[in-house]
Amino acid sequence: MPTRTGRRPKATTPVPARRRTVMRRSLAQTAQPTPGEDRGRTPPSVSEAPRRGRRLLIAGLVVVLAAAIAGAAITGHRWHDQQRIDDAHQEALAAARQTTVNFVSVSASTVDRDLQRVMAGATGDFQDEFKRGAPQVWAAVVENNVDSHGTVLRAGLVSGDIDSAVVLVAVDATVKNVNAPQGRLSHYRIQVDVTRDPRSGRWLVSRLQFVG
Repeated sequence: MPTRTGRRPKATTPVPARRRTVMRRSLAQTAQPTPGEDRGRTPPSVSEAPRRGRRLLIAGLVVVLAAAIAGAAITGHRWHDQQRIDDAHQEALAAARQTTVNFVSVSASTVDRDLQRVMAGATGDFQDEFKRGAPQVWAAVVENNVDSHGTVLRAGLVSGDIDSAVVLVAVDATVKNVNAPQGRLSHYRIQVDVTRDPRSGRWLVSRLQFVG
């Protein structure tokens, strides 16, 4: 029968019932999951792998930064300890040089002040010995009109730590007295033991002896 547009509808070929049944079974089998497939797992999204890679990268950076910070802390601590020891050695050298110069620099006109200056830089056995011998030194300097001035040529650290040190000092001293009014040059090598006073923090001479 012609339609309103005047065109005759296309004829459809009926599909046999047996063929329709086969097609339904084929479609049903296609929709079912294949053996071994995890039916409850949601397929990973496309962006999951990049996110996992970023997490691993961040974790690695955290580990690296933690190791770097720990290494820097250890290095800084060691540097600080070494700096303290170096500063202590410099202070010990300075104290040894100054007390040695004071020890060989004495004048009849300033003998009281000179002896007191040596006592101020002394401690322990050296202080006790110098205090006992100070009256004899005072008398000898005044009676012989002594005028001695010393100069440190060099000083070196023999051993030391944060609280004590042994220093070797080379000194030249020009000594004038009644027998040598023009002065006589003498050379001394003096070993000085210095210790840090726990109360004042000053480095003081605890032992002084001539070694050449």
